[in-house]
Amino acid sequence: MSSPAATLVNPPLKMEPQQCCLCHSSDAELIGAGEDFEYRTSPDRFEVLRCKACELVYLKQRPALSELDRIYPATYHAYQFSEEEFGFVHKVRRQLEARRLLSLCQGLPPNARILDVGCGDGFHLALLRDFGQPAWTIEGIDASQRAVAAAARNGLKVHLGTVEQAPMPAASYDLAILIATIEHVADPVGVLKAVRALLKPGGRAVLVTDSTDTLDFRLTRKRVWGGYHFPRHWNLFNRKSLELLAHAAGMQVVAIDSVMSPVNWVYSIRNKLVDSQSPAWLIEQFSLKAPLSLAAFTLVDTLFHLFHKGALIRLTVKRPA
Repeated sequence: MSSPAATLVNPPLKMEPQQCCLCHSSDAELIGAGEDFEYRTSPDRFEVLRCKACELVYLKQRPALSELDRIYPATYHAYQFSEEEFGFVHKVRRQLEARRLLSLCQGLPPNARILDVGCGDGFHLALLRDFGQPAWTIEGIDASQRAVAAAARNGLKVHLGTVEQAPMPAASYDLAILIATIEHVADPVGVLKAVRALLKPGGRAVLVTDSTDTLDFRLTRKRVWGGYHFPRHWNLFNRKSLELLAHAAGMQVVAIDSVMSPVNWVYSIRNKLVDSQSPAWLIEQFSLKAPLSLAAFTLVDTLFHLFHKGALIRLTVKRPA
């Protein structure tokens, strides 16, 4: 990651005004505003709205699609989440995520076809390859050339592009996973409709995304909440808005629950430290490379998960038969 003290040399981003992508209402309340605390890709201030009708949280103005290469720099963690870079944290996450993934794959046929939408460097695809059934066909798709190149170096099959323009055959996948993906896209409904078209009748899709129904969101939403990930998270959900997304895409809700994660807790603190110009050594105690803070807030969020208020929310849907 870039240093939080990096000098801002980039001009303001080209921005586009938005409205709620679920109900298309413009009746929304301003609930927060902040900056790119993590990568300092621009000097912009980003305002956050919450739709009064469906409770979707979204950027009032978001970067134009032409700015994607800038807001996702070469140092972006999803392009280089490797053991060499992240050490012990990578090892632990690999074990935890492998168990989660395999639980999502229960009931799949031995020759199942699985698609990872927004696969980044292929971290989850590699887990499916290494821990899953040998006869599974696993593929990914990502709009970033950097991500696709990183996945290819790991021997994974990843398509370059968006799922709406996917080169894959319709009605051919048993499972699609969208892990930390739906919050990044401009049109969540269009993305999930495209996923629906790729699934076999009865096929499932699993979405995992940041939850706005959490204590850390309520405490830090005015500026430094880690889940904002300014300016890369464009739409953020709770249970109500995720269910509305599923229905808008013509998908049947199978289950919705919370998932434990320490990341938003840790990055809320990190963002606050960056914002207050704290010493770099202190800031670096709260990052994806800081096992002590990640471990501490894993315990914290585990308690919230017991009450279905974990930092992440997971939606399982299926294409009607």
